[in-house]
Amino acid sequence: MNTEPEPGEIWMVDFGLAAKQRPVLILAYPQPADARALVVVAPLTSQLRGLRGEVEIGKPRWLPKHSAVNIQGFASIDRHSLIRKLGKLTDGQLATIKDAIRDLLEL
Repeated sequence: MNTEPEPGEIWMVDFGLAAKQRPVLILAYPQPADARALVVVAPLTSQLRGLRGEVEIGKPRWLPKHSAVNIQGFASIDRHSLIRKLGKLTDGQLATIKDAIRDLLEL
């Protein structure tokens, strides 16, 4: 069984002092050939605005509120900041998020 985080999974992360713990979507987990051992994540939010830059994911059973992925909030974090896995998005949800990222970055 693979215990390393995978893209599409939602993990709780410790961002330190003021930011506390927050759920994030894993977008990329470091591989041995990567230049840096950083995890690329996008935070989840329950403060829904319905604007570009948010991708709603509903209310999965493992989240307390209706939420969205804030694709404008990309961050690179140390893999040791990951606390625990909460759940995994569907392949369709992840595809929608990837499309939204491509649109946001005009790729």
